[in-house]
Amino acid sequence: MIGVESPAVRGPRWTAARRRTAGLVRTYGPAAILVIAGIALWEGLIRLLDVPDYLWPAPSVIVQSMADDADVLRSATWVTLKEVLLGFAIAIVAGLLVGVILHVSPTIRRAVYPILIGSQSIPTVVLAPVLVLVMGFNIGPKLAIIALFTFFPIVVNTVDGLGAVDRDYVRMMLTLDASRWGIFRRVEFPAALPLIFSGVRIGATYAAIGAVFGEWAGSDAGLGYEMLQAQGRLDTPQVFSAVILVTLIAVVLFAVVSVIERLTIPWARAGSTAGGASME
Repeated sequence: MIGVESPAVRGPRWTAARRRTAGLVRTYGPAAILVIAGIALWEGLIRLLDVPDYLWPAPSVIVQSMADDADVLRSATWVTLKEVLLGFAIAIVAGLLVGVILHVSPTIRRAVYPILIGSQSIPTVVLAPVLVLVMGFNIGPKLAIIALFTFFPIVVNTVDGLGAVDRDYVRMMLTLDASRWGIFRRVEFPAALPLIFSGVRIGATYAAIGAVFGEWAGSDAGLGYEMLQAQGRLDTPQVFSAVILVTLIAVVLFAVVSVIERLTIPWARAGSTAGGASME
């Protein structure tokens, strides 16, 4: 009959679906169980000890607060999300550019790299109010703070990835009379992509934190701003609601970068899987 799959066709599809489901359960099941158990324990302890909501709200109270303040939180989330995406994009471009320059020029690397490392001892939180005073209460200082938060792991992993390329491949390209740009495009950059994506994933987890610090330093909108306003009202459930949304932004951004990585360099993941299988 037309439109009816035969068992021979349907069988492999069901097998593949079961394998994907089993893989998802193995990967995310333990974490999901821990999260659910932690939430249940949290709810039970708050109820048992009768802790006031303004001190430490129960998960059910936080969920209710998110429902009651949905419009405000939705608007604040959109503001923070725009800041995170723009600031993170700036950090990626700047990190890749600086990383490539440091790799190409050993002289610049010897001069700039130690300064770059030393700059990480300066708390970015301290710079946030200064950037607000210099750049104003617009989106500029937020983007700068987010970029500063996420720039370092990207540039360091870019330098390390480009420097870890097998020199035999480079020498082979030289014997083929390849140009410096050809070697970079065909050998060095593709080989460095796994480490570069590792730095980008690390930066993705910092971007939302940078946005919150930027909004704390000076803002009239966003999740960080809503946290400060709720804290002043002793509205602790709304503070937790904003924290949860910031965490979700970071997790989703991390997941998006991971998906892009799998689509961009599937050979790297396949190689690591094959290596793990051979070791077993």
